Amino acid sequence: MGIKYKLSLVLVTITVLLSQSLWATDEQRRQAKRIHDRLTGVPATNTAIDDMEFRLGSDPTGRSAAQYAIDTALNPNARYFYNVTLKNFSAPWTNEEQTVFTPLNDYTATVIGLVRDNADFRRLLYDNVIYHGANSPAYSNSDNNHYEALEALGPVAGDLSNPAVLVADTQTNVTGLPGTATAGAITTRAGAMAFFSDGTNRAMFRFTMMNHMCTDLEPLKDVSRTPDRVRQDVSRSPGGDSRIFLNSCIGCHAGMDGMAGAFAYYEWDYTNDKTDGSLTYTGPETTTPPVVSQKHLINPDNFEPGYQISDDSWVNYWRNGQNWLLGWGTAVNPDTRGNETGNGAKSLGQELANSNAFAQCQVDKVFKAVCLRGPTEFFGADRAARDSIVTAFKTTYNMRDVFTDVAAHCKGN
Repeated sequence: MGIKYKLSLVLVTITVLLSQSLWATDEQRRQAKRIHDRLTGVPATNTAIDDMEFRLGSDPTGRSAAQYAIDTALNPNARYFYNVTLKNFSAPWTNEEQTVFTPLNDYTATVIGLVRDNADFRRLLYDNVIYHGANSPAYSNSDNNHYEALEALGPVAGDLSNPAVLVADTQTNVTGLPGTATAGAITTRAGAMAFFSDGTNRAMFRFTMMNHMCTDLEPLKDVSRTPDRVRQDVSRSPGGDSRIFLNSCIGCHAGMDGMAGAFAYYEWDYTNDKTDGSLTYTGPETTTPPVVSQKHLINPDNFEPGYQISDDSWVNYWRNGQNWLLGWGTAVNPDTRGNETGNGAKSLGQELANSNAFAQCQVDKVFKAVCLRGPTEFFGADRAARDSIVTAFKTTYNMRDVFTDVAAHCKGN
């Protein structure tokens, strides 16, 4: 009886160990599939799943498996991360409707290129950079045919993960803008058409905050800021009641108008259809004397003593007051009150890109794209992972690492 009991016990133990091993392998296989699906959006080959499962065995964090999923040298389906996932990730940033249903353009292509090349992602808001195809028709300042033709080639012939297909270049070389007037996505054709057309160019500031700082203007309202940059077109007594301006309007306009002056020399020039227009720049590098766009000077009679833009200078009043919480970087040219100042879109882009809010925003957007939830929807592990990934991101500003880190975190258990 004793021998039979011991043999039975050994068999049970072996069975449990085998089942645990099989369960662990099955779990890792499910995790590999989830990582691949979330990053590429297409089913993985058996070879890819096998390799990713093996990597999960040696690196249970999932980071190595996630790196494999978007490595085109290892995974043939990695191209879909660049051609589909990244394109859909950035497409809403290129239009006021914030829709993903928009063709590839120079804005989205530049996002894809910077991620592919492991570049400093802050460059998206200030650098003399643009990505375009090596195909015909050639890039044009007045239409998007070049990028639509590139996208029509499909993810094989038009593989955006291939540097010979999607080429890194400068806006100076491609669009003709002076280097000092370039500001990454802000001065791409798609960005300019969406946010410099009509209006007063405040749209560019608002949507840059929404797309790259993850906040609209309403949460940033601070009525204690200096209103000396609020333009003439803003009534100081809307509806005949000055309290509305003092208790509401000033909260956004003091900060926004202080910074949006950086766009004084930009205009989207078109006749009937803005999709056939082009960006014009009338700053000192191209025009003598420089000419402030007329849109910045409209409706002066709304409040004649208001600020009249005469150049592209800007001041960031939100470095003080409640919006210091955006985590601004080290000031380069502060005034006597500690407000950062500068001239032009490039320096303003640097001001925004060096904030903690910019870094956190990129991680939050990847969380939503890969995990299908925001990092603050569930406190605890998600929040801690987000904070850790933000810290790591700020050491390199490499967005590919953000995607792999987030995918690894959301691999499931």
